[in-house]
Parts: sequence; structure tokens; C-alpha cells
Amino acid sequence: MHASAAHWPSIGDWLYRQLLLERGWTRRSVLGGIGGVTLAACSSGGGSDSTGATTGTTTGTTTGTATSSSTTDGSLSCVLIPEETVGPYPLFNDIASAAIYQREDITEGKTGLPLNLILNIVNVNNSCAPVTTAMVYVWHCDKDGYYSGYNNSGRDLRGQTFLRGVQSTDTNGQVKFATIFPGWYQGRATHIHFRVYLALDLQATSQLAFPDAPQAAIYTTPLYSARGQNSTTAARDGIFSDGVAYQLPTMTPNAATGGYDAVLTVGIAS
Repeated sequence: MHASAAHWPSIGDWLYRQLLLERGWTRRSVLGGIGGVTLAACSSGGGSDSTGATTGTTTGTTTGTATSSSTTDGSLSCVLIPEETVGPYPLFNDIASAAIYQREDITEGKTGLPLNLILNIVNVNNSCAPVTTAMVYVWHCDKDGYYSGYNNSGRDLRGQTFLRGVQSTDTNGQVKFATIFPGWYQGRATHIHFRVYLALDLQATSQLAFPDAPQAAIYTTPLYSARGQNSTTAARDGIFSDGVAYQLPTMTPNAATGGYDAVLTVGIAS
């Protein structure tokens, strides 16, 4: 576990702070709210996110093209993360299930090139100040293009939870996940899904893509080379038809792991 993990509140602590302290709910109303709330999810429709997928309902965000504002000194463009489809494999259907997935290491023994995924959650309505009260759920396919929790093209992975995880932001508005670089499947650029919540409200549903050069290099390594390169680039992926300018993480080689660190700033309107 990462050394800073002690700064991340548990899901129970997070819910207590959000609902009891900040919203003035009673303990009974918190329990009732958790039992009754269902997060938007889409039914499986095949191997492509473009089949039958919906974005669900969001609160406090705009969909489609990103909006932006500037900090008080004008030195930083503060951008709302573009909304993207949740895809056919979200699995995470209610907030009470979050505790099952609360972890930094989401690999569950899956092989692949190590990837430290770091998301910085910021508030575009407050000069991109860190959001220290968010919950972030991430999920992606394994190196062979399969998602846990579903029957994927004849490979039955129901009941499994690999490469899925939840973290609450620390005092810097940051969440970190130890995972592997995802593989690919037909019709989609290589990507990772994520959702951001404040209390019971879904603030953002989006996806990140990857820069071409490191991705191409990774797919030549022994664990990935059998499947070759992904012929669907972000520019050719209909899900990313509005571009990926705000959805490309900074990729840095990590000498300690032999993999990469991927860092992305995610703007929400809270």
C-alpha cells in the first residue's frame, strides 16, 4: 500500500463526513439513502462501448464539450472533464457496494506492465482548488481486452473484480491506483473508465486515453506483443469524437516498477 494511504478516509468515514456533517443528515437517513440510491449503469451490449451505452445522469456538470475558466492570476486554464459513455461494463451499481472495491492495488494478480494511475480532482468553480471530499471509481480491461464481472465474448468472468477500484481523495485532492496498462478490444482506443462522486451525487463519468508513443512502445513488450498494436487510435474512436485534449495523462517511466506513472487532472464543477 502506498505510504500516503493513511490520509485517505475509508468509504464509511467519507459517507459519514459527506452526509452527516456536511449535509446535516441523521444516521437513519444516511442508512436509508445508501440502501435506496442506485447509480446509473448501462446493460451489456457487446465488446464495444458504443453499443447501447448511456452516460447516465450527472449532477452539477455539463455534458459534451468541456467548459473552462481561469484562475485569479490567469496562469492556469481550469477545464471541466468531458463526459463520456459509462460503457457496457461498469459493474458498480450502488454506492453501498463501494466499500468492496476500496483499495489502491486493483490488479488482483493480473499480469501486465505496471501502471501507477494518479488522478487529481479539482473544482473548476473554485480556480481548480483540490477536491478533498470526492470518491473516484476506476475500471478497465486486462491486457487481453477482457473486463471483470461479465461474460465477455464467451469468456465468463462473472464474480471477478480485477482491475476495478475505489478511492476517496486525500488532502491534496488526489487518488492513486496501482494497476497495469490496459489492453485493447476491437473498435475502441485503449482507455480507462472513471467516475467521480460527491456524497450521493455523480459528478462526472469519463474516460482517459493514452499518448501514442508510450502506448506503441508498451504493445511491443513481451506481455502485449502477441496481440500487436491497437489499430483504433483515439482520433478514430467515435467515443472520443470531441477529442482527447483533456483526457490524455502525462506518462512518465517509473524505474522502480519498470512501468509508467500516468497523471491526469480531472476537473469537476462542485
